[in-house]
Amino acid sequence: MDIKKLSHIDEAGNAVMVNITDKLESMRQATAAGRIIMSSEALDMVLEGRARKGDVLGVARLAGIMAAKRTSDLIPLCHPLSLSGVTVNFTSNKEVSGIEVVACVKITGRTGVEMEALTAVSVACLTIYDMIKAIDRGAYIEELHVRHKSGGKSGEWYAPPDKL
Repeated sequence: MDIKKLSHIDEAGNAVMVNITDKLESMRQATAAGRIIMSSEALDMVLEGRARKGDVLGVARLAGIMAAKRTSDLIPLCHPLSLSGVTVNFTSNKEVSGIEVVACVKITGRTGVEMEALTAVSVACLTIYDMIKAIDRGAYIEELHVRHKSGGKSGEWYAPPDKL
């Protein structure tokens, strides 16, 4: 592997935070997705609002938004960012007995927000798990990935069609 292509590794192989001082500010956006698979009993409980711990999706949405804002506290080489927008949305799928989580993060800045979008999805899924684990400890999270990013020097990028 050519370490010159890894932006967080210097010539000596040390982990470094990327210097973004000379980068131009631009509108940047990233969308990430993932899903949590659970028993049909747990899914029905969430969708019908019968969870003992409260509004599962409402709490998960807030957790995802808060997580996006705190990404640099969790991922060591991420820059602290002043995000301009974060959305977290859910789509249920009874065929696979799961909930898809999609987060979109926006900023006008010098670095991308893919990590913030991924963190939002991760924490939203973890929050759902926390709130349903009494009903289904076997629930699992899968398919966490970036779907789209735009802005910056590299411009627009989309995940392969099977991941959209």
